[in-house]
Amino acid sequence: MKKILSTIALLGVFVAAHAQYNNTFIKVGQKAPDLAYPTPEGKTLKLSEVNKGSYVLLDFWASWCGPCRHANPGLVNMYKEYSTKKFKGAKKGFTVVSVSLDKSKDAWMAAIKQDGLTWPNHMSDLGQWNSQPAAAYGVQFIPQAFLIDPSGKIIGVYHAAEEAESDIKKLVKE
Repeated sequence: MKKILSTIALLGVFVAAHAQYNNTFIKVGQKAPDLAYPTPEGKTLKLSEVNKGSYVLLDFWASWCGPCRHANPGLVNMYKEYSTKKFKGAKKGFTVVSVSLDKSKDAWMAAIKQDGLTWPNHMSDLGQWNSQPAAAYGVQFIPQAFLIDPSGKIIGVYHAAEEAESDIKKLVKE
């Protein structure tokens, strides 16, 4: 019981500490800033190309971020649940693009493997808190996620990717 109460207290501190860091840079309805950064394999991944015909959940995270790693199983389940479904107004459905704020390529790649992040869309400039993709989205804390529609507009801003699930459910074709 003590362990549960201390975990709840710690979670409350985390939520309170991050409540002051709402992203005011990116607004629902605006065009999503395009990103083009290296994949773990060294190829350039361009967000706008992945986004053509797809809803994209853009997830900012890092291997060294405890809350990110704790949230990854939920993100994996969400990807498994929705990546094969048909979506309203999206010929290619739904996918995830993960943007890592790692500094070490090895740690980034190991975390992708350990956490089972099986989607093909991973990018990072290995800039950690000096990350250009994070700056483009006004990211001041991680995890943080953005839902982008097939036309490239932001339709949701979330503290963690799992918060997007209720919005994603509404977009699935019946």
